[in-house]
Amino acid sequence: QVQLVESGGGLVQPGGSLRLSCAASGLSFDYYAIGWFRQARGKEREGVSCISIGDGSTHYADSVKGRFTISRDNAKNTVYLQMNNLKPEDTAVYYCAAEYSFSCELDTAYYGEDYWGKGTLVTVSS
Repeated sequence: QVQLVESGGGLVQPGGSLRLSCAASGLSFDYYAIGWFRQARGKEREGVSCISIGDGSTHYADSVKGRFTISRDNAKNTVYLQMNNLKPEDTAVYYCAAEYSFSCELDTAYYGEDYWGKGTLVTVSS
């Protein structure tokens, strides 16, 4: 059974940092592209960042470029999202998703519905 578990969320002041983790089990992690998404209250889920397999190419939403960094540790079946200089508008539930593919996308429809975690809440507030 495929399981993706996000962790690392919490309350942080504007300008602060958090590192989210997405731990995967039940799949051959090396063969899966991973994406991070977020959903703020009352808004649609949006792509934040993703990382491919092989060359590990990455993509970022314009709103987080230069502040967020995605990385993966295949030995630990884990993908990380380092978030720096957080802003109140980054407040959302953050989800990770997996797709059996070489490349990744920031489109939620790209990822199968069974390959999503349950999310971790990030709140940026003073």
